[in-house]
Amino acid sequence: MVGTGESYAQGATTVALLEETIDANFRRAVASYGDREALVVRHQNIRWTYAEFDARVDELARALMAFGLEVGDRVGLWAPNRYEWVLTQYATARIGAIMVCLNPAYRTTELQYALSQSGTRLLMAAPTYLTSNYTAMYAEVESECPTVEHAVFFGEDTWDDLLARADEVTSEQAADRAASLSNTDPINIQYTSGTTGLPKGATLTHRNILNNGFFVGEGCGYTHEDRVCIPVPFYHCFGMVMGNLGSTSHGATMVIPNDAFDPTAVLETVQDEKCTSLYGVPTMFIGELGLANFEDYDLSSLRTGIMAGSPCPVEIMKQVIERMHMDQVTICYGMTETSPVSTQTGADDAIDKRVSSVGRVHPHVEIRVADPETGETVPRGTSGEFQTRGYSVMKGYWDEPEKTAGAIDAEGWMHTGDLAVMAEDGYVNITGRIKDLIIRGGENIAPLEVEEFLYTHPDIVDVQVVGVPDPKFGEAVCAFVQTKPQSSSLDGSPLDAAGVRAFCDGKIAHFKIPAYVLVIDEFPMTVTGKIQKYKLRDLATAELGLEGPAVTA
Repeated sequence: MVGTGESYAQGATTVALLEETIDANFRRAVASYGDREALVVRHQNIRWTYAEFDARVDELARALMAFGLEVGDRVGLWAPNRYEWVLTQYATARIGAIMVCLNPAYRTTELQYALSQSGTRLLMAAPTYLTSNYTAMYAEVESECPTVEHAVFFGEDTWDDLLARADEVTSEQAADRAASLSNTDPINIQYTSGTTGLPKGATLTHRNILNNGFFVGEGCGYTHEDRVCIPVPFYHCFGMVMGNLGSTSHGATMVIPNDAFDPTAVLETVQDEKCTSLYGVPTMFIGELGLANFEDYDLSSLRTGIMAGSPCPVEIMKQVIERMHMDQVTICYGMTETSPVSTQTGADDAIDKRVSSVGRVHPHVEIRVADPETGETVPRGTSGEFQTRGYSVMKGYWDEPEKTAGAIDAEGWMHTGDLAVMAEDGYVNITGRIKDLIIRGGENIAPLEVEEFLYTHPDIVDVQVVGVPDPKFGEAVCAFVQTKPQSSSLDGSPLDAAGVRAFCDGKIAHFKIPAYVLVIDEFPMTVTGKIQKYKLRDLATAELGLEGPAVTA
């Protein structure tokens, strides 16, 4: 039995889990809020009530059944944020087809792998996105995807042809299919983007993602009066679970500002649509706050929202609360394999808790911090690996039992690979990735700790810290910084490594002070807004003329 002094916590169970399918929950929202807005997609001029959205979902569901999709068949979805994405999400859930979320940044090799590994029967995609020609890329790999029987491209003849088949199936037949489903059926495959190796398909059930979206919404205090601005990508759980399912499970409105992140479009949308909630990763909020005309926007309708996806800088969080009127903003922490959220700060938490932790355990979830070597739960206040178990843990990696067993142990604990500390009051701090630890001369350095300090420099807008090879200490600290225009060191010269070190001197331990500082215009990112630190390491190693790989934990 785990004692109260150990880093273990179990979430509240006062609000029951939703023991229903996604479609059953959605239909309840339609019955209660049919004349209220469900979906607003600004860049496509879409504005549908719950009743109108339901009719469109029914049309696509019937068309997919006419195509021949059975329960458990896989449908690949390769597109940025647009209304067809949301329709496909709810239509596949209605008929029990498993939606395979494909990263919009995928190129041919990644596309071919995901389609083949998942055994996708039908591909649904945007024809183009930014500089990507999806139609041409799919044509390149079509012969190497033997399970894919057909590809449908939104807005083109193939899309119209698919919808035209809806009349071959009745709404009653679609409803019968929906009623036959179990909430423990898999309904979504999310390919995780690791830094090395092939992506793994985290397989999630109705029960996983419906409940996680619902309890995230509960944490934000959602009701049918809320309007949730969702600029984060649907392909990731942040968008399609915390955003879409978090909204519809409360009868709230999903508001989509654009197909790709644009800070101006986000603020215009919040203002014009009177959004009450705004989502984003830290880099998105940094971009919004950094607009030269930020003060021109009326954001007074905002009260809550979520900052997640990567560590949240304290200074940025404070600005979000003070300048964006998001007094009840929350921070969520999780991973794709856990649907995704395991901890969340409370909307009424004291500000110091919301800017210095990722909150406490989510309802119906267990969490602990364990010694990575022994697996034993560590005392509170001690660093270790964050682990979680409960309804939110994935069914497994699609068709990869060995990798599943390597991530979920025999007791059901999901091993996240993240370093964490649980305080005496149950609040959790994520201090970095186990593999991201910088080990300098035997001293363990958490990059996040250095980043948080450098954010307090008045001329540093954003910062990422990585370890780079060092012949004497094994690793040295390297900081990549984005600076304000005409930023300078304490003596008035342009900000450089010496200036940053002078700022750090006497304020943080000497071994944490960056040996190298590189000014960078843009960080390499995944489509979900996560900064790819391994690319920064490679860039620093090459630019600084260093040799050999960095030492990792």
